[in-house]
Amino acid sequence: MPQFYLAGDWAQSDQAPLIYDINTDLAHHLRVRRINDSESFAIFDGKGHTAKARLLSLSKQTGKIEITHIMTDLHRESPYRIELIQGLAGGDKMDWIIEKAVETGVAKIIPVECERSVLRLQSDQKRSEKRLAHWCAIAEAACEQCDRTIIPQIGGVQDYKNAIGVTNAKIKVLLSPNANDSFEQFLYQQTPEDICIAIGPEGGHSPNEEALAQQAGFQILSLGPRTLRTETAGIVAITAIHTVWNLKRA
Repeated sequence: MPQFYLAGDWAQSDQAPLIYDINTDLAHHLRVRRINDSESFAIFDGKGHTAKARLLSLSKQTGKIEITHIMTDLHRESPYRIELIQGLAGGDKMDWIIEKAVETGVAKIIPVECERSVLRLQSDQKRSEKRLAHWCAIAEAACEQCDRTIIPQIGGVQDYKNAIGVTNAKIKVLLSPNANDSFEQFLYQQTPEDICIAIGPEGGHSPNEEALAQQAGFQILSLGPRTLRTETAGIVAITAIHTVWNLKRA
């Protein structure tokens, strides 16, 4: 059964069944997926709630659905929270990073403008806001695809120094191809808990940025002998976290 994102506070309703007017985005998605009148499908609110919906009517701009079986569903979320501080990357690389980070279970993504970032957004507020809206839409679509029920938070573009200083994660790691200590071995030594990982842009973090991260309590670690692209490194790190910590919990 396909899953669709429907924003709003419908999960808080005590009506059963609930007749609900859907928004333009959902109406469009239902038409694209060829959902017909009286056909049922799953919906989620991005906050951990799911429900069964039945299409009652559909037009180009809106429609009506019947909502039943509202419930909390968090079984695809990790018991630990993963934050990704990602150096801005050019082209469509940020789109790919956000999509795959959501699919692999990240809880929050903070795009940061680093010294070596090719993409520059902080000086152009209108462009930055447009990119953020685009990234949020990608995160929503990724949740629909992988059946997550909580949409990860996508932060606005931040200054690097501010981003590394505000995370509340218990474990903080900056990944660098120049580091000597292994990220994988480090994970085996830790109790699974909230973790923040920082990934540099195409040119990596500068020595100054690595020093600032260390001052903020970050461990500087390596993903292995090969130098990974910025769009690859974060996904590999998230996967390593799940692999090692799920083995520890088994």
